[in-house]
Amino acid sequence: MDKMLERFLRYVQFDTKSDEDNENCPSSSGQTVFGKELVKELIEMGISDAYQDAHGYVYASLDGNVSVAPTMGLIAHMDTAPDLSGKGVNPQILEYKGGDIRLNDQYTTSVKEFPFLKNLEGQTLITTDGTTLLGADDKAGVAIIMTVVEYLKEHPEMPHGKLKIGFTPDEEIGRGADLFDVEKFAADFAYTIDGGPVGELEYENFNAASVKLKIQGKNVHPGTAKNVMLNSLRVAFEFEQMLPVEQKPEYTEGYEGFFLLGEIQGTVDFTEVDYIIRDHSMEKFVQKKELVEKAVQFLNEKYGDVIILEMKDSYYNMKEKIEPHMEIIDLAKQAMEELGIEPMIKPIRGGTDGARLSYMGLPTPNLFTGGYNYHGRFELISYEGMKQSVSVILKMIENNAK
Repeated sequence: MDKMLERFLRYVQFDTKSDEDNENCPSSSGQTVFGKELVKELIEMGISDAYQDAHGYVYASLDGNVSVAPTMGLIAHMDTAPDLSGKGVNPQILEYKGGDIRLNDQYTTSVKEFPFLKNLEGQTLITTDGTTLLGADDKAGVAIIMTVVEYLKEHPEMPHGKLKIGFTPDEEIGRGADLFDVEKFAADFAYTIDGGPVGELEYENFNAASVKLKIQGKNVHPGTAKNVMLNSLRVAFEFEQMLPVEQKPEYTEGYEGFFLLGEIQGTVDFTEVDYIIRDHSMEKFVQKKELVEKAVQFLNEKYGDVIILEMKDSYYNMKEKIEPHMEIIDLAKQAMEELGIEPMIKPIRGGTDGARLSYMGLPTPNLFTGGYNYHGRFELISYEGMKQSVSVILKMIENNAK
């Protein structure tokens, strides 16, 4: 079995699902265990300065062999999304000849629903068994970076500048850059290896905010509820109806933003509701937050201060911080073009550690891994895509040293 494939299959066995309700860093113990394994593996490769800090972050570096070259960073995250279990992952390896992919008796990845499958015919695909997510987001990125490091150690004749490696916890819950030591990392620029299909190169992302509504109702026996009961669940539904229908994820694409109702828990007496707000445009992002505030104000005036609103910005569009450093985008584009890969520059309809890191002074666009359908049971990755990611990164490192 190819070494990178073996490495990836081993990595997905670590249960590293992040936990939004745990304020510790990392938010789950599995990330610490995985990080220790990565440190051990790096040291075995000959990266003597690899270590895991008190917050679970893994750092390492590889000295350059040319006199003058900017220091490049490569970053991936160790956690998997809390949307679905990452425990007991049972990857399925398929030499894909086309058609639907049956995951189990209940779930099938169909060409009708996922037409991109037609472009993957003839490739080796790794899928789930339908009961968990796969964890390619972002253990594929981790495996790719480790393979790059291993190649450079085994081929000392290849010219390269100093390389910095970072593996972060809790990216999936928006905390991946919170305690990242940019100053100690000491890279001139970096790339997160956390994208999707081959050719993706991203330096625009959503502006993001989280919203929590705490709604206090008034519960009395329904038999005597007239003019007394206030059903907090119905207040939550009323708020949802005040948001634009067309600005929901299932109706948006490209640069279009949205409101996502992520979770609702409640009774007649008390309900908590969680939303996220996303938009590439700062102006529209602000307008969306103002709409939430106005809707809450209206309902509080109507029912008597029954809603407590907690709204917090999560991250901002990195485009503003990348555009003064477009040479790092050109470096990635040139590498792809030299390898016959068409760069696909498009906005990320999500977030990345790179957004926060760019605002912390480390310009960090995002590169592809070859994966699809992240965060759920239909997640899959092309092994050929992973190998192409390694080739692009190595070509970037080589060109950066010239």
